[in-house]
Amino acid sequence: MIYRSKAPLRLGLAGGGTDVSPYSDLYGGAILNITIGMYAYATIKPLSGTKIRIKAIDRNEEIVLESKKQLPINGQLDLAKGVYNRLVKDFVKKPLAFELSTYVDAPPGSGLGSSSTLVVAIVGAFVEWLKLPLGEYDIAHLAYQIEREDLSMHGGKQDQYAATFGGVNYMEFYANDKVIVNPLRVKDKWIHELENNLILFFTETSRLSSEIIKKQSDNVKKKNVKSIDAMHSLKEQSVMMKEALLKGNVDGIGKILHYGWEHKKAMAEGISNPQIESIYNAALKAGATGGKISGAGGGGFMIFYAPYIHKFKVIEALNKLGGRVMRYNFTSYGLTTWTI
Repeated sequence: MIYRSKAPLRLGLAGGGTDVSPYSDLYGGAILNITIGMYAYATIKPLSGTKIRIKAIDRNEEIVLESKKQLPINGQLDLAKGVYNRLVKDFVKKPLAFELSTYVDAPPGSGLGSSSTLVVAIVGAFVEWLKLPLGEYDIAHLAYQIEREDLSMHGGKQDQYAATFGGVNYMEFYANDKVIVNPLRVKDKWIHELENNLILFFTETSRLSSEIIKKQSDNVKKKNVKSIDAMHSLKEQSVMMKEALLKGNVDGIGKILHYGWEHKKAMAEGISNPQIESIYNAALKAGATGGKISGAGGGGFMIFYAPYIHKFKVIEALNKLGGRVMRYNFTSYGLTTWTI
């Protein structure tokens, strides 16, 4: 038998960064995101014997290990090993022998939540294989614990929940790891219009999001008023975005994105840079009404809202800047697992 899973990547439309501790613990965070048809995939093939083989196909990495209850965390495919270690510790209680293959449609550091989505996909494949009694909230929380606690990787909470639940979600984050996922019933025509007018642009750069997120967390700990006020404004932006989508004010989304982008840059150093500013200004000049960097900032993907026919002028302008405009579609479902 072969056990497979896939989990969608996401676009954060509003509130990005307010899901990060300690801000979410102290003030409560809120984010609006939507999943897209780009995925992290995981396949598990059980093996006889005592070997574990882990292959990251997109990264051309492979390791073979002797099966143990706990695998070494040493910089080699640690996300996969972290999932295995936690599941053996909490559920299986014995070593397993298997081959795990993974693939992600976007590179690490892209700003689409690729690392967390991969963890969700791997957890999903193990849940399918081992028939673990875990629901959506359980899987998302477990993925968060593996990445943030077990592997000590800085970051927020939205990516794990977006990948697990899928669709358009308004998420709330509170102290003690309390998360509430509110699926939004947005009319199809507004979703189609947003998909038609929202441009996804890959800057052909990546960045280590954990470094930016650590600066952001430190700013809250140090009671940096400028940074905290910026996060308050981004939380407000998530409510503005929710109302715009539910009421069909789609062409107002560009201005809401721009409002958020201006405040996001005040959260921490490194979120923007001259290259990003040049791209952003070129898009606005060509007819976009707003945009943002996807994820923590510093590189990766950017999104722009360009109403009516301005979309094609914006695409033409972006194509001259060395990156790539990417085709995508929104998805209404999250983590999916199956057995062959």
